[in-house]
Amino acid sequence: MSPAVHTMSDARERRGFLPFPVAHGFVTVLFSTVALIGACLVFAPSSLSSGALAGSLPFAAVIAIVGLGQLLVVQQGGFDLAVAGGVSLAVVISTHFPDGDNAKLLPAVLIAASCALAAGLLNGILVGFIQLNAIIATIGVNALLYGAVFGVSGGVPRITTPLLAEIAGGDTFGVPHSVYFAIAALLVVSFVLKKTVVGRRFEAIGANPLAARAVGLHVRFHQMMAYVYAQLLCCLAGVLLAGITREPTAFQGDSLLLPSVAVVVLGSTSLLGGRGFPFSTVLAAFFLNQLSQFALAVGVPYSAQTIIQALALGFGIGVYSVRWTRNTKRRANV
Repeated sequence: MSPAVHTMSDARERRGFLPFPVAHGFVTVLFSTVALIGACLVFAPSSLSSGALAGSLPFAAVIAIVGLGQLLVVQQGGFDLAVAGGVSLAVVISTHFPDGDNAKLLPAVLIAASCALAAGLLNGILVGFIQLNAIIATIGVNALLYGAVFGVSGGVPRITTPLLAEIAGGDTFGVPHSVYFAIAALLVVSFVLKKTVVGRRFEAIGANPLAARAVGLHVRFHQMMAYVYAQLLCCLAGVLLAGITREPTAFQGDSLLLPSVAVVVLGSTSLLGGRGFPFSTVLAAFFLNQLSQFALAVGVPYSAQTIIQALALGFGIGVYSVRWTRNTKRRANV
């Protein structure tokens, strides 16, 4: 079969029964979310009440932002296991440096962003230029970040500033401000990835680094920048968490590592790198968060939330693996 026919076949495969091209992952997550909402309406309607959504949507937005950062790293065939440390450091800097003084909030946020930039550069240099294993490198950087967390906070929580609580924890037209931040992050990431030359090169490098290097693309630089972008998004998530939670702990980011990977996989982004699906990732964040709310509403203990997230991650990997195997066999028979 010619390349042109392959392209037409791929386009039909993405389109399915819808009148416009969509990613399979988006359709899968969309149908799963609709099914979950239906289950909530039948078995746990309280999980969809206005009060429940007002309390859960901010955390879904935080998961979405962290997931977008992890998405960019996964597109380059890596993992950022420094998510927990990056988020936690942004939380403690945003709360401890101002110490309740609104006038000191902006400098604190700038310090948090500078630390995120430094952590991302360190991750990127270790992985992109020194060629260390991504898991080992980011675990080491995560340890350094937690050292900074304890250095700043001493392990003692601090009440957030009123201004940050209003910006991150408030709402407009009934929608939490954190959701607007997540939408803004989604639009920026989607536009850069899908509508710019830099984004197309970024995806091409993730799909085939050797071929990209052969045509003169700066592979290592783009790989490094993926970790920088990820840590900056983790910083944004941490600052929002500091405002959403009245008295955030020094370990606020610990619960975000597994969800950050799960939403990327549920969004159908290949763990081997290549194309990414920001909209599917954000929708998966809502799905995963609502799944946790449903489980709590039907009586599943909070301690089982990690198991639920792990099962969702396994489901995403299973769906992707089955589809990838089927497509590979079909093309091999052509």
